[in-house]
Amino acid sequence: MENASLILGALGPVFALILLGLGLRRLGFPGDGFWPAAERFTYFLLFPALLVQRLAVARLGDYAVGPVAVVIVAILLGMTALIYGFRPWLRVDGPAFTSVYQGVIRFNTYIGLAVALAVFHAEGGTVAALVMAIMIPLINVLCVLVLTIHAGGSATVTGVARGLITNPLIVACLTGIGLNLSGIGLPWGSAAVLEILARAALPLGLLAVGAGLRLEGLRRPGLLAAASGLKLLALPALAAGLCWVAQPGRLETAVLVTFAALPGASTAYVLARQLGGDAPLIAAIVTVETAAALVTLPAVLMWVV
Repeated sequence: MENASLILGALGPVFALILLGLGLRRLGFPGDGFWPAAERFTYFLLFPALLVQRLAVARLGDYAVGPVAVVIVAILLGMTALIYGFRPWLRVDGPAFTSVYQGVIRFNTYIGLAVALAVFHAEGGTVAALVMAIMIPLINVLCVLVLTIHAGGSATVTGVARGLITNPLIVACLTGIGLNLSGIGLPWGSAAVLEILARAALPLGLLAVGAGLRLEGLRRPGLLAAASGLKLLALPALAAGLCWVAQPGRLETAVLVTFAALPGASTAYVLARQLGGDAPLIAAIVTVETAAALVTLPAVLMWVV
C-alpha cells in the first residue's frame, strides 16, 4: 500500500502537466503557434542539455550496460516479430500497419525520463538516459525500414544515417557518454548552465506532450485497442521476461520495464507524414495510449517495485 501511494504521488504531477498542456491548447492559450515552437525548443535544446548533464558525470561502471543493451535489442526484435504475427488479424493496409507498428515500438522520452526521476530518483534518471542512448537509434532504424517496406517511403541508407547522426537526442547521449569516458566531465562552468536548462526540459516537454494530443479522428476503436494493448500490456510483459533471463540488475530491470510500458510519441506522427504512413491513425493511437497509460503505467510500476 505504501508503494502504491508513493508511485501515484510521483506520477500525479507528470500526468497533471500533460492534462494541463491539453487543456491550455484546447483553450487556445497562449496561441496555436506557441506549442510547435515549445516542442521544438525542448527537443533541440532543453532535453539534450538534460541528457548531457546526466550522462557526463554518471558512474557508468555501476550499471550493467551490456545486459541492458542485450535486453533492449531482444525487446525490439521480439516485439517486431509479435506485431508481424498479429498483422493478419489487424486487417489493415500497409500505411496503417506502419502506424500500428510505430505506436507499439516507440516510446515517449519526456514521460519516460520524468517517471524514472520521480520514482527511481537520480540513479533511475541515469539508467533511463542509458536506455535512451541505446533504444533511440535502433527504434528509428526499425521504423524507417518498416515505413519504407510497407508505406512506399523513399528513405535511403544515406538519409537514415543522416537522420541518426543529426538526431539531437542521439547526439546528446553520445556527447554525454564521450565526456564521461574521456574524464572531461562538465568543464568550464557548463554544469551550472546545463542544470538550469535541464530544470526546464521536463515541465515544458510534458506540457507539449499534452498539447500534441489529438481528440479528433478517434475512429476504428478495435484497432486502437489492439495497438494500445500490445504497447501497454504485452510489451512490458515481454521486457520483464527478458530481464528475468538476462538479469541486468534490479534498477536496470525496473527502468527497462517502465520504458516498455510508456505510451507512444508524437515524433511517430512526423515520420508517418514524411514517409507515407497513416498519420491520422498514429495520432489517434498515441492519444489513446497516453490516456490509457494513466491506468496501466501505475499498475506496471507497482508490479515492478
